[in-house]
Amino acid sequence: MTVRELWGEVSGALGAAVVRGGRPRAGRWVLLAGRGAGAGVGGPRPGGAGGVPAGGAPPGGCAGGSGARGRRDGRARGAPPPQPVAVALAVEAADFAGLARYGLFGALRHQEYLRRSEEQLRALHGQGVEVHLRVFEAGDFEDYCDALGLDPRTPAARVAYAGDPELAGEPFVYTGERLADLAPVLLDDHRARVRMSVACAALLDAVGDDPAGQRRLTSVMRYVTSAYLALAEGAGEGCHLLTLRCHGPEDGEELTSAADVCVEAGSLRPAGRDTEAFCVTLAAGVAAGGAGAVLLHGDPETGPVVRGWALAGGRLRPMTVHEVFDELADDAERGLPFPPGVMPRPGFPLPDVPPAGPSSSGPSSSGPPPSAPPPSGRPSSGPSRPGFPGPRKGGGPLG
Repeated sequence: MTVRELWGEVSGALGAAVVRGGRPRAGRWVLLAGRGAGAGVGGPRPGGAGGVPAGGAPPGGCAGGSGARGRRDGRARGAPPPQPVAVALAVEAADFAGLARYGLFGALRHQEYLRRSEEQLRALHGQGVEVHLRVFEAGDFEDYCDALGLDPRTPAARVAYAGDPELAGEPFVYTGERLADLAPVLLDDHRARVRMSVACAALLDAVGDDPAGQRRLTSVMRYVTSAYLALAEGAGEGCHLLTLRCHGPEDGEELTSAADVCVEAGSLRPAGRDTEAFCVTLAAGVAAGGAGAVLLHGDPETGPVVRGWALAGGRLRPMTVHEVFDELADDAERGLPFPPGVMPRPGFPLPDVPPAGPSSSGPSSSGPPPSAPPPSGRPSSGPSRPGFPGPRKGGGPLG
């Protein structure tokens, strides 16, 4: 099972109450990284029959031969809609400089590259083409090419990276925005998708790829969904912050995530990408039976109340006030600010694993590991790196 296939399973298990769900739609791939006058910064586009780009009209032209009645979006009457395209965009100057070593942008400077990219994106959007964006990262692109044996200087490598199916989550769809406004949002979204991809890989390793693993995945996601909804319900009115750190049972790789939880008039706001990343990361920790902690930071307008839950043996148990304080102190040692005037509070009880459905019966589908023993101290913190990548901080590095 690939990460993309796993994400389809995960998003379906989480349901509409937690995530938007669904898999990226298939489409052709284009990379905004080329050279040459009149070619913008997109380079040669994948061609269809006769040299016309597959699925749409050439820029500024109309599809169809002589005598074909055109439409306002450039398509001949009765022609199928254009296929979506995937675009990798070097948003940050450091990535642009690293990628320029491969001759991807010719003599263009970063600002000129972004200006031409925006022109091309708006042209594609104006033609009715759905554009899926991702961040073009120099280091990640080099690792990707090395893993697949691709030459980073070739169009094939850039096209494959732009439409990488192993990047979890739904595509980021361009809707005509200015890049100056879009870039920070795209970067935050991309970081969340990377965290989801890492967590999906860890989750797949933990549950296995056989039928028993599929049943166990369903059980884990049922537990995580119930826990997340209980956390949101217990948080009450306002916008709160959930933070998570967890790692494998034997000092495995630590994963961190954070998500805003907003409740208005008793209703949970629709969840976004950060919530997807939070739930998948928690699922990886639960499935691995590792240690970790979840903190619920209350809405600042109602006071700096923080509650906590320890992750151990595949379950979340409420922390004591002392444990919550110690966890905040550990966060401060990792470089996070200690909330001024914080009021630690014990966590409230969370639901156990919901009853399994008929398809989950049998000894091999009993879900996550057995319940953790009664509190006897805080779980081992394991190796860590500073920084929860929370939405209030505009994203951040993987923990």
